[in-house]
Amino acid sequence: MRLGVIPARGGSKRIPRKNVKMFCGQPIIGWSIRTALESGCFDRVIVSTDDDEIAAVARDAGAEIPFRRPSDLSDDHTGTIPVIAHAVAWQAANGPAPSEVCCLYATAPFVRAGDLQRGLSILQDSGADYAFSITSYAYPIQRALRLTADDRVEMFQPEHFTTRSQDLDEAWHDAGQFYWGTAAAWLAQKPLFGCDSAAVILPRHRVQDIDTPDDWLRAELMFRILREMPATA
Repeated sequence: MRLGVIPARGGSKRIPRKNVKMFCGQPIIGWSIRTALESGCFDRVIVSTDDDEIAAVARDAGAEIPFRRPSDLSDDHTGTIPVIAHAVAWQAANGPAPSEVCCLYATAPFVRAGDLQRGLSILQDSGADYAFSITSYAYPIQRALRLTADDRVEMFQPEHFTTRSQDLDEAWHDAGQFYWGTAAAWLAQKPLFGCDSAAVILPRHRVQDIDTPDDWLRAELMFRILREMPATA
């Protein structure tokens, strides 16, 4: 069986109550749940949370809350992989055991059903342990700048000062939306960023981290614009 897991703890700091904050008309976690259900990829969509309000909102949106996440997996220092591994182990113990598992973030309103479907196909066709969403940097990272202690500018890689942008390798980063993986990879807690992972490329205009109030405002503006554009955009 294929399992969708949305991790959503209650203790977000930079944006309090972020996972249930209203985003363009509904709690932001609702967008992720709705897309997961619409995709048809999953036999079960569950939310892993330690929080009563998040559980209630997620249940109203159509997700299942079959367990409460343990406190030792709900602090500020717990990474995503152990949380998903716990959900996979729980499902395996309560049957049927999952084969492919997707972690979908609660704050990923830009994800589309087609993205999840494509990610599943890439995971299955590639033979990789994971397939997750990435997007390209808008500017060559080889020409990035840093500020010194006295507010002067220097390059991270000064040897590329005269290198043309088109001659530099394109760089990519995690889009922070979803991560397909085999159940075995999640249970073994194998690292995501490595040669056993395949890429699901997303356009930059559909990727936005939402970690600060400024990010939230930008994301809502982007989301409203995208809703007015053709579905292929």
